[in-house]
Amino acid sequence: MSDSVKATSIKAIGIKDVAREAGVSVATVSRVLSNGPVSDALRARVEDAVRATGYRPNLSARRLRSQHSQTIGLIVSDIRNPFFTAVSRAVEDAAFQAGMRVILCNTDENPEREAMYLRLMQEERVTGLIFAPTRATLAQLDRADLDFPVVLIDRSAPAGRFDSVVLDNPQAAALLVDHLHGQGYRRIAGLFGNTSTTAVERHAGYQAALAAHGLHAEARFVPPTAEAAEAEIARWLAEARRSGAMPDAVMVSNSLLLMGVVKATRTLGLAIPGDLAVAGFDNEPWTELVGPGLTVIEQPVHEIGRAAMTLLFERLDDPERATRKVVLSGTCVARGSTGGVG
Repeated sequence: MSDSVKATSIKAIGIKDVAREAGVSVATVSRVLSNGPVSDALRARVEDAVRATGYRPNLSARRLRSQHSQTIGLIVSDIRNPFFTAVSRAVEDAAFQAGMRVILCNTDENPEREAMYLRLMQEERVTGLIFAPTRATLAQLDRADLDFPVVLIDRSAPAGRFDSVVLDNPQAAALLVDHLHGQGYRRIAGLFGNTSTTAVERHAGYQAALAAHGLHAEARFVPPTAEAAEAEIARWLAEARRSGAMPDAVMVSNSLLLMGVVKATRTLGLAIPGDLAVAGFDNEPWTELVGPGLTVIEQPVHEIGRAAMTLLFERLDDPERATRKVVLSGTCVARGSTGGVG
């Protein structure tokens, strides 16, 4: 091989080639090259791969990568959702106590915006990321070349690369169904968001609980916004009136959908719970003030944020440890919107 061809070959070798040769992630190679925390065995594998591939790291780039930004990235799906507002506050509190900053990005459940903000996190060289991705992004996230640890919140991922903190969504949805059943409701409709794993899990819990009671499940999926929920429930109830199959209760999968349902009942002149019982998620202050008060699942939002930061710090201290999934329980807060059937 000529010297010119050899030089071209060496220049073409990148960090991904080293990772492939060593059978490790790009992030692990980065930690070895910047003298970060890895086991002796992993360090030896990566160094062997560097020699085998002929990779020549860019020293100035290595120096840049070794400069920790002391910044935590936080990407949430909708900052208007009070759940994410509360979780963001808990993350920011924990970061502040650790002497770190937070970059907060809102995606509106848009995969293109998620991709843009993931690139931003790379450019900002964040120390770590807390992320609530859509199902579309989650399906590809395991293949992404990220050089920082990621903790997922409110969204489940298959066992493997990412730590996560989630609510026991099937159990929480079942709590609402069981409560409604106990209050005498039998035609319990379900309205769920159509972009997240969270809604899928809550729908599964809703279906299973209704089946356990010998009841039929009738659910619809909509974009996770108040406007979409208001339009869909109005359409649904109009259809149900014409067919004579009106539901006597509706369960919804997040607080924005809950707002939409309440707006629709007011527009239609329906009484809660006289004409339609309503139950949903997230014990926000406004849910106690609407009508007779709304029955909701209260999530441990501050604990979710703190647990996510704890997992992130643990990952930074021990990059090679096994991934962990923290599953927390919700509480059913019963109010007048699900008063018993007379």
